[in-house]
Amino acid sequence: MRRMRRLRAPRIREMVAETRLSCNDLVQPIFVDERISEPRAIEAMPGQFRESLESVAAQAQALEDLGVPAVLLFGLPALKDEMGSAAYDPHGIIQKAVAAIKETTNLIVITDLCLCEYTSHGHCGLVRGEKILNDETLPILGETAVSHAQAGADIVAPSGMMDHMVQAIRTALDLDGYKDTSILSYSAKYASTFYGPFREAAESGFAWGDRKGYQMNPANFSEALWEVQLDVEEGADMVMVKPAMPYLDVVRAVKDMFAMPTAAYQVSGEYSMIAAAAKQGWLDEMSAFLESLTCIKRAGADMIITYWAKEYAKLGL
Repeated sequence: MRRMRRLRAPRIREMVAETRLSCNDLVQPIFVDERISEPRAIEAMPGQFRESLESVAAQAQALEDLGVPAVLLFGLPALKDEMGSAAYDPHGIIQKAVAAIKETTNLIVITDLCLCEYTSHGHCGLVRGEKILNDETLPILGETAVSHAQAGADIVAPSGMMDHMVQAIRTALDLDGYKDTSILSYSAKYASTFYGPFREAAESGFAWGDRKGYQMNPANFSEALWEVQLDVEEGADMVMVKPAMPYLDVVRAVKDMFAMPTAAYQVSGEYSMIAAAAKQGWLDEMSAFLESLTCIKRAGADMIITYWAKEYAKLGL
């Protein structure tokens, strides 16, 4: 008679585990703030900090020493305007941060490529009145991608969910001689409430309206597959599902259907709800984040963008 519990005995349990989580699977997001001179705690994300241009290279070095292979950079500029011009400024905060990290480490540097952190209105594209302009935004995304590549970024990650953003960015990179710069597209990015803490961290809240006109409806599944297919056809090298845990069905479907390198972003709200519950003593933080990361990996993610990358690496597993 078969007894499944025989496989759950100590040591045998680990031997027959179907999913193996590794530090090599993880990417650590970093917020870099042009206005500060030393790290500053993010209240909505306990244990996370905005780094200064002076501190970001040391933080990157610490991650590399622990074995984290990659970082994803978000910039907070000193000045914002309607056009988000700080995003493509060759001397902008992200461009400087990339150069500083590449000068001192061999980390893979991924740059978030969106305008929301740089525009005075907080939307991911140019606006006219209260309309988000798709096609008019595309050249700016291309210019921003080129400036990131010039600074040394290995991968650019467009996250604004503008139609044909991947095509515009691939064309711009190729024309400027950056054919080897990869694109990790936020292909299936949902209009999620779980982004709440991020908006404090990156100061990317919107002045009016919402982002439902360009980010996906959480009710939709098939649409995510259409989005991924379009990005693959336009030249994406890797694709992403965001958020991760509420959309594990989408992660699995994307991996199975396209067999592409697939990332999942364990977003700020996923992080903060575990951290807050742990602070109250309602659950064990380490066990919770290990379980959540393992489940994301099991669903099919090749890469997991997580605020626990550094903490996982410290465990030496």
